[in-house]
Amino acid sequence: MAARIVTLPGDGIGPEILAAAVRVLGALGDFELEERLVGGASIDAHGTALTEEVLEACRSSEAILLAAVGGPKWDTVDPAAPRPEQGLLGLRKGLELFANLRPVRPSPALLDASPLKRDRIEGTDLLVVRELTGGIYFGDSGREGDRAHDDCAYTVGEVERIARVAFASARSKVVSVDKANVLETSRLWRETVSRVHAEEFPLVQLEHMLVDNAAMQLVSAPRHFEVILTENLFGDILSDEAAMLTGSLGMLPSASLGDEDTPGLFEPVHGSAPDIAGTGRANPLAMFGSVALMLRHGLAMESEAAALESAVDEALEAGLRTPDLGGEATTEDATRAVLASL
Repeated sequence: MAARIVTLPGDGIGPEILAAAVRVLGALGDFELEERLVGGASIDAHGTALTEEVLEACRSSEAILLAAVGGPKWDTVDPAAPRPEQGLLGLRKGLELFANLRPVRPSPALLDASPLKRDRIEGTDLLVVRELTGGIYFGDSGREGDRAHDDCAYTVGEVERIARVAFASARSKVVSVDKANVLETSRLWRETVSRVHAEEFPLVQLEHMLVDNAAMQLVSAPRHFEVILTENLFGDILSDEAAMLTGSLGMLPSASLGDEDTPGLFEPVHGSAPDIAGTGRANPLAMFGSVALMLRHGLAMESEAAALESAVDEALEAGLRTPDLGGEATTEDATRAVLASL
C-alpha cells in the first residue's frame, strides 16, 4: 500500500517548491498525497492558520511534508490576530513533535559558496538537535501597560527525551548548549543532560558549552561539532547560523519528530521568501533534502533517501546554481537536474 503523505504548500514560494518535491517523489516511488491548507493560505480561507480538520488529517498520515508559511500580507502587531506561524507551532504542539533535527553538511561543490573560507568549513558534518515544544516559544506571555513578558520553562521530562534523541544520534560526541551561568532553566537543562549521559550513554562524549561561545565556535571551528543539543530558542538561532556554512539558507532541510507512533513533519528551514514568489527563482534543494529526511526518518526508505541526496550532490557538482548560490538556475532547472541524476 502506498504511503499516505499530507502535503502543506503554505505561502510565498511554498507551492512552487512543493510542486517540485512532488515531481521528485514521483520518481522515487508510489505515494498517496493529500494536499491541505496551512499558514496564511488557511487564514485567508478559514480565519485560522491551522484548522482541526487539517490537524486530524496530519495526525492520521504517515508523514507530513510542509513547504513554508508566512508573509507580509499577514504581518500584524495585534496579539489577537491570527498569524501564519501559528499553523506551524500548532502542528508541532498538536502532534507532540518535540525533536527538531537539522543536518548541516556543506556539499563539496558549494564549499566556495559559503561566506566562510573553504578550509574552515571543509569536512563539516553536524546535526543540530533542537527541543521543539517547550521553552520561551510556548511559555506564558503577555503585555500590560509598558511591560511585556515571555516566560521560558522546562521540565526534567522534556529535557530527558530530547537529550536521548541527541545521544542516540551521535557517533562519538554531543555538545549541549545552554546559558547555565545566567538562566535557571539552563541549569536544570545541564543537570538533566549530564545525568542522562552518565546513566544511559556513557560511551558518548559530552561537552557543555554556553550559547554565546557556541555561536562563535560555529563560524570559527565548525568541525568541532558533531551533534549540537539545545533548547528551543537557542536552537532556532544557531541552526539558522549554521545554515550559512552550506552557502545559503536555501540548502538546509529539517525533520520534526515525536514518539514512534507519531507522523513526522519535514520542511526546509528557510522561510516563504515572498519577494521572489511567483518568479520561478526559488531554490528547491532544501525542500528536496526535507523529502530525503522524510524518506529516511518517516518512511524507513533509506536507499531512496540516499539516492535523492546523491542526486542533489551530483547536480551541484555538474554546476547547478540557483540565484541564492550565485547562479541563474530556475526552480525548474534545479528540479530537472536532480531528476536527471535520479
